[in-house]
Amino acid sequence: MTSVLIADDDDLMRAGLIELLTADPDIEIVGQAATGREAVHRARGLAPEVVLMDVRMPDLDGIGATRELSRAVPHSRVLILTTFEQDDYIFGALRAGASGFLLKRTRPEELIAAVHLVAAGDSLLSPSVTRRVIDRMSQQPTPDLTDQAKLDHLTPREREVLGLVARGLSNREIAAAFVVEESTIRTHVKRILMKLDLRDRVQAVIFAYENGINRPRTETQR
Repeated sequence: MTSVLIADDDDLMRAGLIELLTADPDIEIVGQAATGREAVHRARGLAPEVVLMDVRMPDLDGIGATRELSRAVPHSRVLILTTFEQDDYIFGALRAGASGFLLKRTRPEELIAAVHLVAAGDSLLSPSVTRRVIDRMSQQPTPDLTDQAKLDHLTPREREVLGLVARGLSNREIAAAFVVEESTIRTHVKRILMKLDLRDRVQAVIFAYENGINRPRTETQR
């Protein structure tokens, strides 16, 4: 069973999410919260595998709550679910430690799959959010390689894999590009995260662009 805590200040939204997620026999809703502060408090006691977190909440917003949860309950992974797609929310949440960012217009089956994916230790962004991350990074000048010492620990193939991860490719797509098994790419990604001291794929994307691993491809190149 995947244990989930739902944090949203809208009573109707919480009720709808509970009804949706409990339709999956492998998901258990262990608690709910109406504010960011309450989410942190309840997560401390319940230690859910996944916290489904809204952004705009009273007392403490979802980004602040995510930041506190990352420190206080590091084994609980935060999946942001929000109506809002502003860059400040996206990058604020990812930097705070969120493992994923989805919009509330996401299809029910995609949300259920996302909960299981995040619980399994992976991370994800909705397609439109991935595009925003790449576009935002492409507008910034290529920075100095401030973490060059860490990058030196990567093999040439691991650097290639990191570059493709940064462009939003899945393990399956990367495996197809290199004509190898998907399990081989999963191993590369795990080693990259370990060597760079990163928690998940989302942090790897930000790290890659902040350290000039590659520049995003334009839409015509995709």
